[in-house]
Amino acid sequence: MPERSASERPAPGRPSPERPSPERPAPAPQGGLVVPALSRPDKTRLYWEVAIVLGLSLGASAVYSIVSIIARLTDVTPLAEQSATLNGSQSPREWLDFTYQFLGIVFGVFAVALVLFLLWRPGLSAFRRIGFDLTRPGRDVLGGLGLLLVIGIPGLGLYLAGRALGFTVAVVPSPIDTFWWTIPILVLSALRAALLEEIIVVGYLFTRLRELGWSRWTIILSSAVLRGSYHLYQGIGPFFGNVAMGVVFGWCYERWGRTMPLVVTHWLLDILSFVGYPLALAWFPGLLAPAS
Repeated sequence: MPERSASERPAPGRPSPERPSPERPAPAPQGGLVVPALSRPDKTRLYWEVAIVLGLSLGASAVYSIVSIIARLTDVTPLAEQSATLNGSQSPREWLDFTYQFLGIVFGVFAVALVLFLLWRPGLSAFRRIGFDLTRPGRDVLGGLGLLLVIGIPGLGLYLAGRALGFTVAVVPSPIDTFWWTIPILVLSALRAALLEEIIVVGYLFTRLRELGWSRWTIILSSAVLRGSYHLYQGIGPFFGNVAMGVVFGWCYERWGRTMPLVVTHWLLDILSFVGYPLALAWFPGLLAPAS
């Protein structure tokens, strides 16, 4: 074996520079970050992991929503005269209704626990990895409130426009005065939705797709389309509205590296939808109520 020249030999006391090898590929830059390149078996495993996670959570919801919108569009009743119920009663008996809804919330967040477990690494907290922690509470809350204004007002306008144009179904909320526990359950349901969507569709999915070598905007747009897809049961308008929301949220996550502001925004949006919408429905029935 020929001896290396002096310029190629490492200086005394310094380790030899690490060279890429088939067993340890060289890191590849991705979206401003250095993400280790994966071998083909590792990529295959990650793709299967992503498919399983989505199949157990919001990917399944997207498939059901696609089937739902096909059923709605092929129904004899026009889309504008159809409705979708949010957080409907699970039983005519109060204690069973509460039990079913509470258990749905508890078991619904197990998918969030799963992806946090999958993202955990020795010495690297999954919470810190996706920016879901309390290290910046003030900025996270302010960022969430700012996003609420950016997303909430146009979202309401898009819903009203969709109702007027006939491509959005009427969203029927559950009454907020049925039982003493109704509003707390609705607030918890809003939190479950915020955690599921932002931790899985943004925090987890962005992390895994970066590791798989996807480009920044491919990740943002793919995540946004997924977000829109599982809202298709509400009609065509909410699909595009949620795609736009997904693009904004994805861009913010790329900028901030934190899911906490997104969770804050989503939680507040859903609280307004679940609790505030019934009040708005009572005040403006002509705009929001289903067509008779």
